[in-house]
Amino acid sequence: MVRFSTSLLLWASLLLILGYNVLVMAQWPSGGQTRFYDFKVQSTRVAKLCTSKDMVTINGMFPGPVVYAQEDDRVIVKVTNETPYNTTIHWHGVRQKLSCWFDGPSYITQCPIQAGQSFTYEFTMVKQKGTFFWHAHVSWLRATVYGALIVYPKTGVPYPFKVPYEEHIIILGEYWLQDVVQLEHDTAASGGPPTPASAFTINGHPGPNYNCSNNDVYQIDVVSGKTYMLRLVHAGLNVESFFAIADHNLTIVEADAEYTKPFTTDRVMLGPGQTMVVLVTADQPQGKYSMAMGPYMSAKGVKFQNISSIAYFQYLGAVPNSFSLPAKLPSFNDNLAVKTVMDGLRSLTAPVNVPRKIDSELFVTIGLNVQKCHSKTPKKDCQGLNNGVMAASMNNISFVKPKVSVLEAYYKRINGYFTEDFPKVPQKFYDFVNGAPNSIPNNTEAISNGTRTLVLEYGTRVQLILQDTGTVTTENHPIHLHGYTFYVVGYGTGNYSPQNASFNLVDPPYMNTIGVPVGGWAAIRFIADNPGVWFMHCHLDIHQSWGLGTVLVVKNGKGKLESLPHPPADLPQCYVATSFMLIRSLRINLF
Repeated sequence: MVRFSTSLLLWASLLLILGYNVLVMAQWPSGGQTRFYDFKVQSTRVAKLCTSKDMVTINGMFPGPVVYAQEDDRVIVKVTNETPYNTTIHWHGVRQKLSCWFDGPSYITQCPIQAGQSFTYEFTMVKQKGTFFWHAHVSWLRATVYGALIVYPKTGVPYPFKVPYEEHIIILGEYWLQDVVQLEHDTAASGGPPTPASAFTINGHPGPNYNCSNNDVYQIDVVSGKTYMLRLVHAGLNVESFFAIADHNLTIVEADAEYTKPFTTDRVMLGPGQTMVVLVTADQPQGKYSMAMGPYMSAKGVKFQNISSIAYFQYLGAVPNSFSLPAKLPSFNDNLAVKTVMDGLRSLTAPVNVPRKIDSELFVTIGLNVQKCHSKTPKKDCQGLNNGVMAASMNNISFVKPKVSVLEAYYKRINGYFTEDFPKVPQKFYDFVNGAPNSIPNNTEAISNGTRTLVLEYGTRVQLILQDTGTVTTENHPIHLHGYTFYVVGYGTGNYSPQNASFNLVDPPYMNTIGVPVGGWAAIRFIADNPGVWFMHCHLDIHQSWGLGTVLVVKNGKGKLESLPHPPADLPQCYVATSFMLIRSLRINLF
């Protein structure tokens, strides 16, 4: 693992550094530049938890290289696949203004980059800065293929808080002893839940709580009295996580790459896909303090890893090899601790430009389902609840990825790969949280499986209610919307009621991934002003695999600045049928 530390003297060669770094802040590079990166998707031998295995990485690094840029910079990343596995890269949180072709989710905006092939991603950080990350978006390769994307403000534009002494990237992850591609295949074939992670990791290190890991631990060396910026990224696969530092407060100043009003707490919770920036002052007696990552599991009856990953926050001058003071994490099902953090998130400026007049009101239920078993070998293929097959859905429709990308099929008017009939409301309304039918597997099936999309006119002002359901179990779901950042104007427990809901239209947080409360709801608002095909899904990968997602198609507006450009020449191909290849050669365009 490449150590995260370096000094400001290395800033001039920042873009040549492939490892993670600590940056002492002084001056950012000038804006409007083009940043070039070269990603090699490789199989790398890694030793952890007393075992060695080959796993997929970028440039042989775990976590992968940091991508650095500045607001309004253009980022160009050539990805070459040197493994036998299909791959794509998603740039999580990047709005991809007029660059939907480079968003990355497999079979949504592109076909995978196949073995021996390459694809160059090109996008501009239009009016965006903060802590982002990138990750694979095909199969479960995201478990090992991920890294940070750090975008600094324009030259001369300060942070809205005192400049920290140093900054550090903290990536929370999950690690399996098994091959994750095989794990996904076996999970899908079984019809049941996945095997829990073998360990949680902080910057790729499990820490001393796990076997053979006393020296496989990440550490930050700190100076008494100094304030540090921690860029937290949750790159885990299937479990949300608490994070805390023993005896130290965390002041949140950014969430999902958007500034927030400072909010001080002693722990935070991040779901997979979420990022957060916290300030920590080294104001305790000299010593070694634990930084801990532990599970938040709101669902009932789910197996999960319950051993915390530990890193060290160590003061310079502390006694070497001393015992670390333990960090106190909430209990694994502490819903109040999660709500307390969410309650503290507010946009930095007020009032914000949140849509007040709504053109399209959407109500989407989210939750798990159990399909009836139709296998001739049920003990092998139907290991879900009550011998059923696990599934997940939005508005009782379990999403199925097509054999070609939805974006290409839409752009080139290729019929048969998706429909435009995703419902704006569920088929029926009832007590979603408490009155859901629970005679598993009876009455818990998704109504249909399919690639059903929802089409929005350019400029539509959207309000979307996301409602958790108790069909199988209520659960906190981190829902991510590609291509957009949205205002979280409200949330609560129980069933959403427009008469009783309280909305914040003054300073709601501006996010790209929202944890829909367990047994509750969240309301988001945004303007559909970015044409393209955008995936909306749960960022728990097992739920995404089971079908908890849908696609929003935003039509072109007027003129080039409101229209999706032509596809890039090196866009990866999907080889599905000779007849389709003939259609592809016609290059039929919508615009």
